[in-house]
Amino acid sequence: MFWHYIDLSWRSFKRTPMVTVLMVLAIAAGIGITMTSLSVYHMMAMDPMPHKSSQLFHPQLNARDDGDDWWTEDNLPHQMTYKDAMNLYRADIPRLKAPSMRTGFSVNLNSPDVKPFIESVRMTSRSFFSMFEFSFIHGAPWSQGQEESAAMVTVISRSMSETLFGQSDSVGENVYFDDNVFQIVGVYEDFDYHVKFYDLTNGAFNRAENAMIPITLIPPLKAQTWGNTNGWKFEEINSYQDMLNSEQAWLQFWVQLDTTEEEKEYREFLTNYLIEQESLGRFEREEVHFALRNLTQWMTYNRVVTEDNRILVSASFMFLTVCLANILGLLLGKFLRRVPEVGVRRALGANKRQVFLQHLVEVGLLGFIGGIIGIGIAQLGLWGVRATYSYYSAIATMDISMLLAAPAIAIGACVIAGIYPAWLVCRTNPAICLKTQ
Repeated sequence: MFWHYIDLSWRSFKRTPMVTVLMVLAIAAGIGITMTSLSVYHMMAMDPMPHKSSQLFHPQLNARDDGDDWWTEDNLPHQMTYKDAMNLYRADIPRLKAPSMRTGFSVNLNSPDVKPFIESVRMTSRSFFSMFEFSFIHGAPWSQGQEESAAMVTVISRSMSETLFGQSDSVGENVYFDDNVFQIVGVYEDFDYHVKFYDLTNGAFNRAENAMIPITLIPPLKAQTWGNTNGWKFEEINSYQDMLNSEQAWLQFWVQLDTTEEEKEYREFLTNYLIEQESLGRFEREEVHFALRNLTQWMTYNRVVTEDNRILVSASFMFLTVCLANILGLLLGKFLRRVPEVGVRRALGANKRQVFLQHLVEVGLLGFIGGIIGIGIAQLGLWGVRATYSYYSAIATMDISMLLAAPAIAIGACVIAGIYPAWLVCRTNPAICLKTQ
């Protein structure tokens, strides 16, 4: 019976082509606009590591005087000072820990064959790669010994390896970062997450770094941050060592806590650490305060999905509602013109339920066609977003769930719009229709 209803719907479309085209275009425009904003919102809000996000935590330390009111309880420093990050990293706690910072260098091979270029580089620990599940296609992260000795080693992405050497396997080769020679010990697959979740402070949708070097190289290289720097008090900084010892916050820090018990123990550790720092005269506080948020909480705290995005999605659904209102008017006119035909069908034995379902299948087919066309309009809209705002290029796309959602939303919306017209036409009195015939 379903396929019979499909056949009847198709015949109906051919009898009223102009009305059909108008309704299809209306639903396609509504779906196209809606899916453009909804796809961006979906990619922003999606958990990048759903299997592990509850185990990755970002601590925030309130290492400042009580008299400083610039940072409130809900607005703690997003980053850490160098001394805090390294103290937590070197603490005798058997957990995966990853301090990191974004810097950059001029990359070259000291050869006329490859033109030098500027590239951002992340300085971090070897635990970073296992915590955030970077996939190595050649080699491996630097060893613990190389990290402790601040060896000049690096791991680079596949794309950078192919740019420099024309091949993905460049392990053992040397590359220059400014005037420093680094040996490549590993090549990892390009970072393909839609959100650069490990460094939300410096841009959630910025391009990921294509090279990484040990965090212990910060002092010998006198590395400068390519990210944000914040402090809570005036300090006279005359040397790089002063910068390392200062209260300037410019590093990110992550720790992996696999169980609730580990999280509880780490919270106790952070409390004791802040008490110890206060006892050293670093700051004066009546009580210590810190925050420990997992990955999804950290994304919410950093407002990865802004209020503007939510308003835009709401506005697009309102536009879809306007489109459906127009479709409702067209359906009423089209279905009510069919009353005599429906009366004859009712007289020949068709019941109200069959007539009602037939018309719902028709509007459902209308929504399906409009939804497919709407996907094309949405793709055009997302292309416009990528071309206009390169910052959103990683999230201005439709994944499989959005591709399936587009026709589903279109069908559902059309069925809702068609319920009232279908209900009216199925209430046709066969006797009255036959008299008029």
